[in-house]
Amino acid sequence: MIVSTDPDLLFPPEAGVRSLARDLYAGIKALPIVSPHGHTDPRWYALNEPFADPAQLLIVPDHYIVRMLFSQGIALEDLGVAPLDGSPYERDGRAIWRRFAENYFLFRGTPTRLWLDHVFSHLFGIEEPLDAASADRHYDTIAALLARDDYRPRALFGRFNIEVIATTEGALDDLGWHRMIRDSGWPGRVVTTYRPDAVVDPDFEGFSANLDRFGEITGCDTGNWAGYLQAHRQRRSFFKGLGATSSDHGHPTAETANLSEAAAEELFSRIRRGSDDERERRLFRAQMLTEMARMSLDDGLVMQIHPGSWRNHSAAAFHRFGRDKGFDIPTRTDYVTALKPLLDSVGLERGLTVIVFTLDESSYARELAPLAGVYPALKLGPAWWFHDSPEGMRRFREMTTETAGFYNTVGFNDDTRAFPSIPARHDVARRVDCAFLARLVAEHRLGMDEAHEVARDLAYGLAKKAYKL
Repeated sequence: MIVSTDPDLLFPPEAGVRSLARDLYAGIKALPIVSPHGHTDPRWYALNEPFADPAQLLIVPDHYIVRMLFSQGIALEDLGVAPLDGSPYERDGRAIWRRFAENYFLFRGTPTRLWLDHVFSHLFGIEEPLDAASADRHYDTIAALLARDDYRPRALFGRFNIEVIATTEGALDDLGWHRMIRDSGWPGRVVTTYRPDAVVDPDFEGFSANLDRFGEITGCDTGNWAGYLQAHRQRRSFFKGLGATSSDHGHPTAETANLSEAAAEELFSRIRRGSDDERERRLFRAQMLTEMARMSLDDGLVMQIHPGSWRNHSAAAFHRFGRDKGFDIPTRTDYVTALKPLLDSVGLERGLTVIVFTLDESSYARELAPLAGVYPALKLGPAWWFHDSPEGMRRFREMTTETAGFYNTVGFNDDTRAFPSIPARHDVARRVDCAFLARLVAEHRLGMDEAHEVARDLAYGLAKKAYKL
């Protein structure tokens, strides 16, 4: 069956609590979607061209899907993932779709199954379960709909009831697609996010050349510390001019530093010369998180820190296929010690918002909720990535609410490249939050009027406020 069509999806099994959850959900299910952080392609909204085919839309770019299938022995090439060296790979969308359909059972019990079933049912009107026998019928139905004007990106943006969506672009991006969106006259609101990893992380491929390019496009001398920082300030201002309200930082750890000006200048000189000392490279990343926080205090960009992923864990897969192919693995992450230099510098500033995410759930109750529960500048991002699931969302609420409350969190963001899944992801989050609130009401820990207010804030208000949208 298509599991997402059950009206009581993810609600508590106890009849009384389930009834409360239904009531809360009814009050928020139709709220507009605020998507303050994600990775959809601004090209879609700029050109508004039909999506290529079902496989290119739903399978090839989705690392949740390809990693599961690869784990079961299906080659990435057979899923339409192109090798960097130009080797052959599957280009037939129908063939890719059939492989996916034959193995759809692998996703039982996963959030991917919930999202995809929601997409099949609510977007494409398909109620027949997906398997090898139904693969071609699913493909043909979806392909026919994607050819229609009302399934182009801008039409779907409206159908999904998206109020605003933020994409994420690197510091060297010219933001041409965002300029095209702005100049088109289309009323849909698509903003960018400043992601400087390529010019902040010495381990990023092409780092030295990236700094050279950084200098060229800003006119700043990125051969010295002062010019390098000025280049960031200039690019941040450029991104703000095209709607950015936040920056995003995907560091391996949450480590921060607060060096003196002289020490930071000397460290940058060594890094710029190509230091291969891992301690220096780590220290530079740490210092740059604090520098970015100071810049956020000056220019008002909300700062997001997404640490704790060992990116591209398989060197062989990275060299063959590049980034973002499902080989990013969570690591243990320290926050209390790691964030202290940054918090010593700016943590008490009421005009600053630093949103911290984690892939290490053991840190929620022990470290992150107590930190966010006292430092005015710090807020907790929602359950992220591997924990963007019903269980992960429940654990997040259970482990953070008692110490940080609801209002030191920032609502939900879908953080996805999979555009059609955005309504599904927000629906799952809204259902899980309503179930959590219903239990608090049933336990007489929260009034129903308060629960309705909190449900609206979690679904809509907190994200708008935290991200200044």
